[in-house]
Amino acid sequence: MRGDRRRTEVRAVGAIGLLSLVLLGAGRAQGRLGVIEGQVADQTGAVIPQALVQLWEPTAGIQQTVRTDRAGNFRFERLGPGHYRILVSAEGFAPQSREIALAFGARHTITFTLSPQPIAEEVAVLASTIVDTPETLRRIPGSVDILDRRMLDASRVFTINEALRKVTGIFVREEEGFGLRPNIGIRGLNPTRSTKVLLLEDGIPLTYAPYGDNASYYHPLVDRFESIEVVKGSGQILYGPMTIGGVINYITPNPPEKPRGALTLIGGTRDYLNGHFTYGGTWGGTGLLFDYMRKQGEGARENTRTGLNDANLKLVTALGPKHALTIKSNYYGENSQVTYSGLRLDEYLANPRQNPFLNDRFFGDRYGASVTHAFVVKNEVVLTTNVYGSMFFRDWWRQSSNSNQRPNRRGDPGCRGMEDLLTSCGNEGRLRKYYTWGIEPRVRAFDRVFGLRGETEFGFRAHFERQDRKQMNGQAPTARTGTIVEDNERKNRAYSGFLQHRFLFGRWTITPGLRLEHVRYERTNRLANRGAGATGRTHLTEIIPGIGVTFAPASHTTIFGGAHRGFAPPRTEDIIDNAGGTIDLDPERSWTYEVGVRSWPVSGLKLEATFFRMDFENQIVPASVAGGLGATFTNAGETLHQGVEFTGRVDVGSLLKTPHNVYARVAYTYVPTAKFIGRRFSSIPGFGTVSVSGNRLPYAPKHLANVQLGYVHPRGLDLLLEAVHVGDQFADDLNTIAPTPDGQRGLLPAYTIWNLTANYRLESRGLTIFVTVKNLFDRLYIADRTRGILPGPPRLVQSGLRFQF
Repeated sequence: MRGDRRRTEVRAVGAIGLLSLVLLGAGRAQGRLGVIEGQVADQTGAVIPQALVQLWEPTAGIQQTVRTDRAGNFRFERLGPGHYRILVSAEGFAPQSREIALAFGARHTITFTLSPQPIAEEVAVLASTIVDTPETLRRIPGSVDILDRRMLDASRVFTINEALRKVTGIFVREEEGFGLRPNIGIRGLNPTRSTKVLLLEDGIPLTYAPYGDNASYYHPLVDRFESIEVVKGSGQILYGPMTIGGVINYITPNPPEKPRGALTLIGGTRDYLNGHFTYGGTWGGTGLLFDYMRKQGEGARENTRTGLNDANLKLVTALGPKHALTIKSNYYGENSQVTYSGLRLDEYLANPRQNPFLNDRFFGDRYGASVTHAFVVKNEVVLTTNVYGSMFFRDWWRQSSNSNQRPNRRGDPGCRGMEDLLTSCGNEGRLRKYYTWGIEPRVRAFDRVFGLRGETEFGFRAHFERQDRKQMNGQAPTARTGTIVEDNERKNRAYSGFLQHRFLFGRWTITPGLRLEHVRYERTNRLANRGAGATGRTHLTEIIPGIGVTFAPASHTTIFGGAHRGFAPPRTEDIIDNAGGTIDLDPERSWTYEVGVRSWPVSGLKLEATFFRMDFENQIVPASVAGGLGATFTNAGETLHQGVEFTGRVDVGSLLKTPHNVYARVAYTYVPTAKFIGRRFSSIPGFGTVSVSGNRLPYAPKHLANVQLGYVHPRGLDLLLEAVHVGDQFADDLNTIAPTPDGQRGLLPAYTIWNLTANYRLESRGLTIFVTVKNLFDRLYIADRTRGILPGPPRLVQSGLRFQF
């Protein structure tokens, strides 16, 4: 039967490839390539000859550079469709950039008016990104990936998990099927709740408690992002507190220059429905963008269903040439029928997609806002200040938290076991309120140090968190109130400073940096001492150095290397116990080393390869790695992660200057080493402790691959076939292979899933029609064992349209 399935897959892939070749041959003589042209002038209207104009399209690796002629004109020809960034600079003037969406065969004319000094509005727009120009990319001394809207639309990504799998080094573990609580691991780090990753939105901390509880129970929907930046290595020193795995920065779109809107409607299997509306424009000196989305449908298992509402408002306004404000506000609401527990082995074998806990519910509401002020102090100095805040409320009522609890209130009067689950068994409510706010000024200055041209960036952040955490035991399966058994308040005050200077001389760039983190913890157990309460306090301070080097042997190639200190603070609940006592738990510390090369040797060919080594002095891991039973974390001691990453993309259309584009992209990660190298012991019930030194770390697959083959026709049709491969994984530090009855231990076999997408664009009508199939061959695989067995999502078929007006 397995052989029949494999033959079916091979035939289907072959048929798709043949179809692409037929379409290529049939349309060879049709279509034409696009043009971007324009003029550069100053504020008086005088043209500027010899201005440098750069064209950048990071996904396909397209970079072109021209200079304006005597009339200040420039022109880029034979361009395929895509999202391009044009950057213009001239001596004595501040640089400017514009985003351009180029349609098939379109001609786009644009005029740049340069100012003698930076324009604050331009600075405010670029401040949200880590990689704002090709020059910045060339100078980052670490691995960098950028996923733009074009790439995300080509595969019609359904979840953030699907998007991030396109990036080397990133392993994303599935959970409920909607990607609402992603589990993101980088370079062999444990992916559970994305605790080893720093998540940003427009450069501002996204998670609700990055210092006190860096877990992703809230994550915004991927549909509303314009692009995604992923930075690993010493390039992440400017951001914190997590400097171990990497930084993921989600970029939201800016208001368009001219008023326009879009409506997207998608429907699919498992009762999937997605409605997405956006409208915005610029009036006078103020740009406004409104975004609303409703998404709903069934999850990866039976008796799971999700309903989401997401609304966003973004305003960008100029307060004169030297000042600009960006104001954002957001509301996110979730109402999900979803359980926390996975399946026992016998349950999985009987029905891998069952969920007996049909009364479990998750309710979430998140309110967020931020204000960014850009101030051009003088030509070479810019001050950007972010003020931000959010409130996140979540209630998760459940009758089981893992596969050893059948149900979790078993033993209470009237709850003998699963036979009483839906009648007289009660539940537990994990009720959380998170409040986060902070301020972060950053200064960026171009200057000379010891006669060398350079760029300095420094800043300070004051960040505050408060958690209100309760647990109630309900007396019925559908209870939404009950007896309070836990009542905690946890607070964090964190102060950080950072300084980085980039020495620029010739083809070399040397970038030393330093970050300081000081964190104060406080935990109060309101139920202790017969209601009198118990409070504990502690603090830690960490200095995080780093240095990176880049060398550009040619304008299209950068060789980079670096070393930096990795740091991740422990959670509040792990460093202060429930009685107010402090626990001897150190922060995670590591040294990360990278060396690599990225190159665009010709237009249409993009390559990047990186060797990395993460040497942990102390990695914090759950006391019970498998099974979700460990409420505490322990010092794991020394661990080692080592491997290579490779990304390559070729666009035949750009290489051969043809309107037909066949493209291929490969993102491959090989992590041969991810192991305990210090003294580490694991407990086996009934057998005492066993040394696991030298064992592979849990949820650290050796092989990760994302392979894409696509074809873009000049008349608006594009096809994409994608394969996603994940290698074998262990679920525990014992490296258990045989599955245990509770499903929490045992090998997670390797798997490969295929996705297929077709888009057809009617540019003249502003209409795009699409259909996508996720998990094309309906592959059943085990995605997770931490709380019992969780299956990956089944085959999903979705179709829809997008209308722009």
